[in-house]
Amino acid sequence: MDAIFTTFGIDWHLLLINAVNFGLLLLGLWYFVYGPVMRMLDERRKVVSQGVEAANKAQAELAEVQAARGEKLAAAGKEADSIVSAARSAATAREREIVAAGEANAAQIIADSKREADELKAKALQESKAEVAKLIVLGVEKALREPSGSTTSK
Repeated sequence: MDAIFTTFGIDWHLLLINAVNFGLLLLGLWYFVYGPVMRMLDERRKVVSQGVEAANKAQAELAEVQAARGEKLAAAGKEADSIVSAARSAATAREREIVAAGEANAAQIIADSKREADELKAKALQESKAEVAKLIVLGVEKALREPSGSTTSK
């Protein structure tokens, strides 16, 4: 083997030293560069996978929230419809009460006016009867004051 090394001009001492140097360099690079780079890549891979999991979880939560929101909006719409219909029925009932009260009030006013008109009519009739009676009495008095047989014409 020594002949092969001398034929090619290789010094086996230098080759051994270079092999040890290469091994030490390889070991140093493995320990100081490759190991930390691989740990950093693993950590980065974990962070990315956690981010993806968090995004998926957030997506699922968003879908749940949107579903709950839709349900709440539907419930609120139904409640609003029932409130509006209750308000309309209450307003209709109140309208009927007001109209009935107005009609009763109008009927009362008409009855009061009619009674008052009847009272005024009766009072006016009585006053006119009293006036007619006075006129008759005055006419009779006048007729009695004038001589009975004579009719004076002027």
